[in-house]
Amino acid sequence: MKLALLLIDIQNDYFPGGRMELKAPLLAAQQAGRLLDFFRRQSWPTVHIQHVSNRPGATFFLPDTDGLDFHETIRPLAGEKVIVKHFPNSFRETGLLEHLQGSGIEALVICGMMTHMCVDATTRAAADLGYPIRLAADACATRALAYGEMQVPAQHVQAAFLAALKSYGQVLGTEEILKQLEGSSVG
Repeated sequence: MKLALLLIDIQNDYFPGGRMELKAPLLAAQQAGRLLDFFRRQSWPTVHIQHVSNRPGATFFLPDTDGLDFHETIRPLAGEKVIVKHFPNSFRETGLLEHLQGSGIEALVICGMMTHMCVDATTRAAADLGYPIRLAADACATRALAYGEMQVPAQHVQAAFLAALKSYGQVLGTEEILKQLEGSSVG
């Protein structure tokens, strides 16, 4: 089964000093980097997703800003596919599905940011399209949210979304995914 790594929105605005800093983004990016290094060593396909905000009133991922750039931990190499998106779902109004189909991709390893938005929307869409999913839980990051008067800490947001995404695929740690993939010829 041909496998690809999907790295969602690991961009500077989510890191310290960015316009939408997440909880522990560097730890998540380092785990995503481990997956990326593994896929590169195997010469397996990778797809970098880059969010560019084009809606009025957007406050981050703005065109022509450093926050839009991929974080240094996972910058694409020449020849690695980059898909630009404008919505949380990486499949919406992009060429992602066509690229995956054209490349014969049959399953995905997903990681990235924000767990409660773009990772969630993309994982659900990919599963709905029939892709078996391995979601790298520790290679994803999110932030605290509020609902009415309730403040929801980032770790609770992360846990709730990862728990829900177990209905769409395997939610595993990076180490477990790497152990599953080592010695396999799925890429």
